[in-house]
Amino acid sequence: MTHTGQWCLRVRSDFSAAHQLRHYEGKCEALHGHNFMVEAEVAGTKLDPKIGYLMDFKELKRRLQTVLATLDHTCLNDLPGFATRNPTSEELARYIFEGLEPLLQDAPVHLRWVMVAEKESSMAFYTKDGGAPGVVV
Repeated sequence: MTHTGQWCLRVRSDFSAAHQLRHYEGKCEALHGHNFMVEAEVAGTKLDPKIGYLMDFKELKRRLQTVLATLDHTCLNDLPGFATRNPTSEELARYIFEGLEPLLQDAPVHLRWVMVAEKESSMAFYTKDGGAPGVVV
């Protein structure tokens, strides 16, 4: 029997950072911090024939944490990636996506999306291929 579907893996991690939103009128204009929650989802069509998995969850999370380590306990506005753009959740999701994607080039998966949340009720997703996220738990 030929398999024509795909599998998706999702990992979750977090980091703490400060930021302020330039040109914003309101509380977020002032320097403040968040414990950001981050999720990343990858997809692929071939399982490892020996182990039967798409990719080791630990390895996927390690690669995500490599990107998050560059953000953790920083003032995001001071990072070169945010010199000309505000460190909003939307821009953070894109920044993390663009940092994680090259780290997955040797893996049998492609990055579908990255989600960044400042709190449980406020999330931003970034995707290049329009891959909509599934159920977020």
